[in-house]
Amino acid sequence: MTTKLFDRRKKRTRYRIVKFATGRPRLSVFRSGRHIYAQVIDDLAGSTVAAASTNEKETKVSKSWNIEAAKAVGKTIAERAIAKGVKRVVFDRGGYIYHGRVKALADAAREGGLEF
Repeated sequence: MTTKLFDRRKKRTRYRIVKFATGRPRLSVFRSGRHIYAQVIDDLAGSTVAAASTNEKETKVSKSWNIEAAKAVGKTIAERAIAKGVKRVVFDRGGYIYHGRVKALADAAREGGLEF
């Protein structure tokens, strides 16, 4: 996949999220080849409410690039967001296809108590 196509898909997704979010924070996902990161971002205030990744000691698993690691990050981000008082979010997949690690993170966040 070329970068141009990825950027276009990311821009289109972000436009829809901002347009229809109605003031809810967004759960943004970034995945690299080895790690996966998640943030709950309040766009109105311009600040990060909660963050989690496979780089942290609390979410360390034996392999940081598989679906089990993504589930651990999803569960952690849900706990941290709820502790800060955020229950409803908008899911921002960041241009990634909703499949595999991204889907596992989203499902674990839903099971953890986040609504989107």
